[in-house]
Amino acid sequence: MRLSELSRFQSAVVEQVEAISSPDAIAQRLNDIGFVPGETVRITATGPIGADPLLVQVGFTRFALRRSEAARVVVSLEDS
Repeated sequence: MRLSELSRFQSAVVEQVEAISSPDAIAQRLNDIGFVPGETVRITATGPIGADPLLVQVGFTRFALRRSEAARVVVSLEDS
């Protein structure tokens, strides 16, 4: 499942960030800011038009990501 497919307030665990080229600056930046395997993430809000951007929480930090950027993050649903 992709991060961009999560429902609001649904928690998931990062599996990987997919790079579409080598080097991929966006994939590297996502890794640098905390989208690393095993990290818990959730969507806390969405933008008003087309639900873009997404407000994503990683740990205690929140980031605004374009839906296309969030689609690069592969996640698995967190067990409740």
